[in-house]
Amino acid sequence: MSNKKVLFALAIAIVVAVFAFTSPIPQDPVYHQFGDSRTILGIANFWNVISNLPFLLVGVAGLHVVVRHADNVCVKGTSSAYLVLFTGIVLTAFGSAYYHLTPSNEALVWDRLPMTIGFAGLFSIIVAEYVSARTAQRLLVPLLIIGALSVVYWAWTESRGVGDLRPYGLVQFLPMLLIPVILLTHKPSIGEARYFWWMLFFYGVAKLFELFDADLMALGGIISGHSLKHIAAAVTPAIFAYALLKRR
Repeated sequence: MSNKKVLFALAIAIVVAVFAFTSPIPQDPVYHQFGDSRTILGIANFWNVISNLPFLLVGVAGLHVVVRHADNVCVKGTSSAYLVLFTGIVLTAFGSAYYHLTPSNEALVWDRLPMTIGFAGLFSIIVAEYVSARTAQRLLVPLLIIGALSVVYWAWTESRGVGDLRPYGLVQFLPMLLIPVILLTHKPSIGEARYFWWMLFFYGVAKLFELFDADLMALGGIISGHSLKHIAAAVTPAIFAYALLKRR
């Protein structure tokens, strides 16, 4: 069986397993209660809001690199995926800051929508550089639509009292499961795999910071795990922006 067929079969198996063996997953209200809720300079939840600034800086820097050097740093015909990735990062800065000002399910929609844009762009880039540029071109728009619909579906189910995060969970975590498989089973047509491995590492670090949000805040009362999560998560696209610069 070819690598492409293995990846397709794996993706289908994961999707089927999620919906066949798990019940609908509502949003836990405790999610909106963060370890650091200090108001500083009149800004509620100051550090959770301000720590989104690295997303903006990295996103703008990445867009600058792609716009100026697309022919040298992007797989031919797929520069739109690179633009989508960094556009999603820029929008995440604003969406996440907005959510953290007044955490709620309604505000969380605007945090999650930009992230689905970033995930769609990143996965399309991986496919373009390791599997097929043509496949990546065909995937980008469907991935963007599926990502947006996963957030809309979650918000709709929450409004009906039967919240279901499963589709959004797949949009976020399925690419992170498939990317290592692609890196291990394919050779890059451009660039180096080590940068993507470092990106996956910092994505995992960000998730750990998120998990220990209040615990890290309690250590010294300086900064919470969630604020550190934003910084670690912003390092992920920063690594890729650096990799693109080196490709010049």
